[in-house]
Order: sequence, then structure tokens, then C-alpha cells
Amino acid sequence: MKVEYHRAWSDSLGQDMELKVYGHAGKPVVVFPAQSGRFFEFEDFGMIAAVSHFIEAGLFRFYTVDSIDSQSWANWDIPAAERCARHEAYDRYITREVAAFIHKHAGTKELFLATGASMGGYHSANFFFRHPDVFDSLISLSGIFQLGDFVGDAMDDCIYFNSPLLYLANLEDPWYLEKYRRSRIIICAGQGAWEESMNADIHALKTILDAQGIPAWIDLWGHDVNHDWPWWQKQLPYFLGKLIEDRR
Repeated sequence: MKVEYHRAWSDSLGQDMELKVYGHAGKPVVVFPAQSGRFFEFEDFGMIAAVSHFIEAGLFRFYTVDSIDSQSWANWDIPAAERCARHEAYDRYITREVAAFIHKHAGTKELFLATGASMGGYHSANFFFRHPDVFDSLISLSGIFQLGDFVGDAMDDCIYFNSPLLYLANLEDPWYLEKYRRSRIIICAGQGAWEESMNADIHALKTILDAQGIPAWIDLWGHDVNHDWPWWQKQLPYFLGKLIEDRR
């Protein structure tokens, strides 16, 4: 498998940022790590090994990015508004800098697949829904879709527009809705240990997507399926396989 490491200064964030690339060809996949996770997390926890046959076959090329959760949502030492402002800088980093890097690196203007587990499941969904001109596919594993666990009852426009359960429920803009309806949306969680909040958010999201006429595959796995890497190692290749079948 071809593997590359990249480090570059981010103007959006004012710091160096790192990422890794796995593969030589295929649809670009942007991987968001779990809470405060690093760009090497997917490899360290066996996720790259779990999907290696897709990568080596040239079907997908994975770009694993760093998080800055410890500077934004999970930075408990600053007010919620400042945390959200820092996340907005991360949003610019991903959608401008990382997107430009991928387009140049892959030699394509193809839209990306967003994925991640746990907090990465939140980020992948939020980036997909906020930027359907950058992402056209989503596999969100065990994610939440609102920020109450981080900001409590705090609310402003910035928090609102980073809370999919809020902004999707009231969305009327056809530019967004038409793009969602043409996309491939997969939302999955288990029903075992530590998945209670994710289950509640998934049910709420399904209700909203159904009401908006947005097709999505909402897949709740069994009561033995916990919020943990061994299950995400099973889920991601399963859903990637389904995406390949859909292309055929």
C-alpha cells in the first residue's frame, strides 16, 4: 500500500497541521478522528488494515486528518462562543486547504466521501451537510448530531449552524436539499454500551431527513454492538462494499 505523510502550515489555524494518505487511486475519503484524536489514529486502531483491500484495489484513497477538538469543542477552559469560532477556523482548514491539497494530490475535482467514528462521526456528518459542494458521500459511525454535551444550553448562530439536528430541521434552501438528495448518506451506530446518546440522535436525525425527503440509510446494529473500534472495523468495510455495489 502506498502511504504518504504530509505536514504543512495552515493559514486558517495559524499552526502546522499533519495528515496521512493511504492509497494510489480511487475516490478520496476524508477521515475525521475521534475526540481530540490525531491523523494516525485510524491506522493505529486497525481501521486502515480493515479497509486495506479497497485501498490496494484503487477503489478509495484515504486522507486522515488531525482534529483540533482540544482547542475547540473539548476546550472546557474557554467560553462556548470562542470554541465555536475555533471550530470555524478548522472548517476553513478542511474545506479550503485540505480540499485544495486533495484535488491537487489526486488530480481530480471529484467530491469526497466523509467518514469517522464517535466525534469523527459528528464531524463527518457536519462537514457533509454544511458543504455538499465538497462532499457527496457520508459514512458516519456512532456520531452525535448536536453539541449539548459540549456547550450545554449555550446557543448562537455559530453553534446553531454546527448542530445538524437544528439547521437541517429548518432548512429550506433547494441548493442544499437537491445536493443531499443526490448524495449517498449512511448513518450507523450500535445499540450496545456507550451508544445511548448516539441512538437518540440517530432517531432524531432520521425523523428530520424523512421529513425533508432526503434519502439516507440509517442502520442500527445490535445490542451487542458497543461504541468501540472492533465494531467500527466491521462497519466501515461493510458500508464501503455497499457503495461499490451501488456504483455497479
